[in-house]
Amino acid sequence: MADKVLIVDDDPAICKLLEKVMKSNELDPTIAMSGKEALNIIKNHTFDIILMDVMLGDMEGFEVIKKIRNQGISTPVMIVSGRNEDYDSLYGLSLGADDYITKPFRPLVLGAKVKALIRRNKNLVLDSSDVLEAGPFSYDSSTMRFYKNGEELILSAKESALLLLFMKHPQQVFTKDMIYEHVWGNTVAIDDNAIMVYINRLRGKIEDNKQSPQHIITIRGLGYRFIP
Repeated sequence: MADKVLIVDDDPAICKLLEKVMKSNELDPTIAMSGKEALNIIKNHTFDIILMDVMLGDMEGFEVIKKIRNQGISTPVMIVSGRNEDYDSLYGLSLGADDYITKPFRPLVLGAKVKALIRRNKNLVLDSSDVLEAGPFSYDSSTMRFYKNGEELILSAKESALLLLFMKHPQQVFTKDMIYEHVWGNTVAIDDNAIMVYINRLRGKIEDNKQSPQHIITIRGLGYRFIP
């Protein structure tokens, strides 16, 4: 069965192009031309990835992302926008988006990024044990949910990938290059600021005080170490 993609854009020409790119990559696209329509569709259907424009007719794509993340929906979101300011990409990532690509885009690159993001999200499932534990944290691979002291953590796809990486390798120091390779793969370029955004978001969800983290520790000049 083909992986399902929700395309959210109010431009019919862009929707048609994105639909064509998705089908050429053997993906199954659904189109929503407003934020409200997207939220209604997501309420009743599940997807493997969401392609989100920023400028929609009724609301910003940022608001849609905020709403679905607040509902605990961790479906990977890739922002596809004509706005190319650093602020927009970092703000989108801070809300829980997993990647940001600007228009005009190269169809081959977009298709590769979409498939890579879907694949990495599915690879969150552990091969061996149903439950991975590290200190107060646990991960149930059968439901792909994380917990701290028995309370569920609501994480985006990239936050989940980061925490799972850390939980599998407690005490190990991960450089930013290592995080790129494990979480994004070598084909996706992410700058240092984006990595910091994801680390800070994850700290905000797992630390008692993210200003004084006890679990994700910065090793100056090297990277990060996870202490359960």
